[in-house]
Amino acid sequence: MSDQKRVIEYDDQTVRMFMIASIFWGIVGMLVGVIVAAQLNFHFLNFDTSWLTFGRLRPLHTNAVIFAFVGNMMFAGVYHSTQRLVKARLGSDLLSKVHFWGWQLIIVSAAVTLPLGYTRGKEYAELIWPINIAVALIWVVFAINFFLTLAKRNEKSLYVAIWFYIATIMTVAMLYIVNHLSIPTGLLHSYPIFGGVQDALVQWWYGHNAVAFFLTTPILGIMYYYMPKAADRPVYSYRLSVVHFWSLVFIYIWAGPHHLLYTALPGWLQQLGMIFSLMLWAPSWGGMLNGLLTLRGAWDKLRTDPVLKFFAAGVTFYGMATFEGPLLSIRSVNALAHYTDWIIGHVHAGTLGWNGFMAAGMFYFLAPRLWKTKLYSVSMANMHFWLGLVGILLYVASMWVSGITQGLMLNNADEQGVLAYPNFLETLQSIRPLMLTRVVGGGLYLAGFILMAYNIWKTVKSGEAVNGVCEVSAVEDEAKKMGLIGAVTHPAFLYSAGLVVFSCIWLFADGFVELFGMGATIVTVMSCLVHFTRSGDSFAQWYDKLLENSMPFTVLVLISAAVGGVVQIVPLVNIDKASVAEDKMQKVYTPLELAGRDIYISEGCYNCHSQMIRPFVAEVTRYDPINKEYSRLGESIYDHPYQWGSRRTGPDLARLGSKYSDAWHYDHMLDPRQTSPGSNMPNYPWLFEKFTDYGSLPSKINAQKMLGVPFPDWSPAEIDSAAKAQAKAIQENLESLGKEVDADTEIVALIAYLQQLGKSIDVQEQVATK
Repeated sequence: MSDQKRVIEYDDQTVRMFMIASIFWGIVGMLVGVIVAAQLNFHFLNFDTSWLTFGRLRPLHTNAVIFAFVGNMMFAGVYHSTQRLVKARLGSDLLSKVHFWGWQLIIVSAAVTLPLGYTRGKEYAELIWPINIAVALIWVVFAINFFLTLAKRNEKSLYVAIWFYIATIMTVAMLYIVNHLSIPTGLLHSYPIFGGVQDALVQWWYGHNAVAFFLTTPILGIMYYYMPKAADRPVYSYRLSVVHFWSLVFIYIWAGPHHLLYTALPGWLQQLGMIFSLMLWAPSWGGMLNGLLTLRGAWDKLRTDPVLKFFAAGVTFYGMATFEGPLLSIRSVNALAHYTDWIIGHVHAGTLGWNGFMAAGMFYFLAPRLWKTKLYSVSMANMHFWLGLVGILLYVASMWVSGITQGLMLNNADEQGVLAYPNFLETLQSIRPLMLTRVVGGGLYLAGFILMAYNIWKTVKSGEAVNGVCEVSAVEDEAKKMGLIGAVTHPAFLYSAGLVVFSCIWLFADGFVELFGMGATIVTVMSCLVHFTRSGDSFAQWYDKLLENSMPFTVLVLISAAVGGVVQIVPLVNIDKASVAEDKMQKVYTPLELAGRDIYISEGCYNCHSQMIRPFVAEVTRYDPINKEYSRLGESIYDHPYQWGSRRTGPDLARLGSKYSDAWHYDHMLDPRQTSPGSNMPNYPWLFEKFTDYGSLPSKINAQKMLGVPFPDWSPAEIDSAAKAQAKAIQENLESLGKEVDADTEIVALIAYLQQLGKSIDVQEQVATK
């Protein structure tokens, strides 16, 4: 053994850069959020300008808050805490710079392309394919830099915060890559490889777990590092943190289907999503209690220390949001809440309360240390806390009341199916004051954040940038670390894996196989108890040994997170589409209708309109008054991307086709108030001036054919001819109704798409013609 002291200087410049970027983009994202919230009350705030409409700005808001604000905050916290937890400088100064500037370039690219209408049309996954490749590459840079830092660590074991960082890096990579698999049709456009119900499942497997592994696990790691530091207290329970981590990583990934309850998603997947969502209550609240109980003996500090104020409130909001999430996954609650503002309130309780307050607490903690000074104004930080808290409460409470009100009004129908509120706009008029309250709440929260930015700017000016240092002993540890083989052959892993496998068999199978799964689960549990009782072997010893080597730990994390996705997605992706189409199969779009659909997606119409009639009396009566039928799986089977939606600021469009005349749609898009008095929908005058891109249709149709959509074998000339012939027919019909329009403008293609919605082929009829 040799023992030699050496001094390590941390790379805190990278931390400072990510922190400043997070504050800047946070203000930008929240400002856009206040604007889009105001647009829902005052339609004229869309300014009759394409790149300022709600449909295009709402994705900008969500991406800016998630990936720009929380993303930069996360990188700052991960890089700062990891260096100190492993007592090593970041793996590579070059990679740190590439990571920072690459991520900012991605954000700027998103800020330009999204308002211009370049989108994939999937929530939280709107970025076009060249930007997605850049995201994947920069994430790899982040991962390499992080694991290089772990490789040269001067601490023997991995602290709990590191576990959550590893889970974030590996799982986000898996989620992002799978959900963003696309076939490009040009430099700025692509179609996702999944369509219809498959795309819906993959999207919410990604969407729900983006919340889990981008907005939750890294922030939990930050909580486990910074709360004990700020409170000067150890983490309440190490054992609870182990249970919290592994149960969260394994269970969270299964819960995505609860976003699709009562839709055309197969029933077993809906049931699975609800069960695992309810199971999430335990680990989520275990983590919350572990955080709050860390403050035991330090509660008096909350009166004077704004850092602890923000941390305590943030963890409390985490507990509230993770209680509400499983609650909303219960079918009877979801029937009321889905497609309403209640979901919006739930999401913002997490982002503003959990992410926003944890970010503020971390920034107030870091600023004096990174610039070697005192916080400029503690009273200003306290004012920020109260502004933010009041803002959140106004926002969330108004959305709760708004969502429940609209849900009750829309679902109010008697036994004969007579609607109490047949006009959808009646529900919007009733919640206008509540939507305005949301604007006020969001404005207060934004004001608090601007106050924080000023406070930190003054703090920075009063100090000087410094890098942290530590002294370590260069000790040669000859003890052999546990490798991957040792990790997966140890009884602790084998019993755990057996329990998971046999439990899944018990849960998903039936008949003899179900009984086998139940018996094997019981035998596994009993064998585990006997083994660890008599052998003297210890799960804790194995786990402590596992934490000495990041490689097997990382592999086990990835396996735990991947299991749920494999069980859910693989069966649905491999199933024959026609075999699950029920009694209706979607008609293939004509070239002009496909062009119109792409315009619909580009304008962000999916942000306000759903295309999924649930099997409720009120919904089939409201959205399909003639046939009174709910949506079938086969009706959207060729949609890349799917358009089932997640919010109804306007009525469902699943059966819109032929409901109104071409002239009605013409007037509705020119000025929605002409056809729907009181509507908040923007005007779309540019659709009457901008020409449809016929030239891209051949490549788009070829891509769709590669994805299994049964388009005919048309030549480019035939595609162009078919599109223009249908456009000419619509133009002539509009002219006969007194509406002047150029046949090649986008409004004509959009009308073609809207008139097609709901048209399907009877499956029996299709079989008979073959």
